[in-house]
Amino acid sequence: MFRLEQKLALITGGGSGIGFAIAQKMVEAGGQVVITGRREEPLKEAVAQLGSQAHYVVNDVTDLANLENLVETIETQWGTIDILVNNAGINMKKPALEVSDEEFHRIIHTNLNAVFALTRTCGKRMVARKSGSILMISSMAAYYGIDRVPAYSASKHGVEGLVKSLTMDFSPHQVRVNAIAPGFIETAMMQTAMNSDPSRMNKALDRTPMGTWGKPEDIGLAAVFLSSDAAKYITGVSLPVDGGNSIGF
Repeated sequence: MFRLEQKLALITGGGSGIGFAIAQKMVEAGGQVVITGRREEPLKEAVAQLGSQAHYVVNDVTDLANLENLVETIETQWGTIDILVNNAGINMKKPALEVSDEEFHRIIHTNLNAVFALTRTCGKRMVARKSGSILMISSMAAYYGIDRVPAYSASKHGVEGLVKSLTMDFSPHQVRVNAIAPGFIETAMMQTAMNSDPSRMNKALDRTPMGTWGKPEDIGLAAVFLSSDAAKYITGVSLPVDGGNSIGF
């Protein structure tokens, strides 16, 4: 029930960090994966590590007009997409009063507009087949207030709303929609951000009851579960994988 044999997953931003960990765990669970990203070299390196069950396509999710072609290419070459993982996203730490309209739009476009557009494209096919699992990557920024990330926070609140709304649209067609909300996960990007802001690092760790950072594989394992038949009656949820951070004091 927890295996992914004979399932194909499309994972955006799958060449590194959390996206790569999700791909890795899905391959270990017997699934095939197609990872996408803007730069070919990291994708090539990732596929070399993941093995023969992994493939890649260079793609920029913000190019909305090309998403139909992306899905068509994948389904023609490797089979129907059973699982969509909307992992690609960007962040920017900046005081709200200094964020320009262009900067705000760029983050919303990547983290929300592109997520909806790709979900709609894959969702049409999944609904027609009456089968599919869609995963969004949410954030602690959608659970409580975090300073200096207004655009990122708005985008992740939007993702949470999409999960609820799309669940109502898609569930009658046996297509499930869920989110994973990572806590503070030990990736190269997170370490760079935290090392440059010790007070923020201490604050994040102090409110995490388990007292440690999460690992990318923790998100990967949650993604496997929510995509598997073991979660066949789970839809519309946002699962925090955070060591208790979202309820910590």
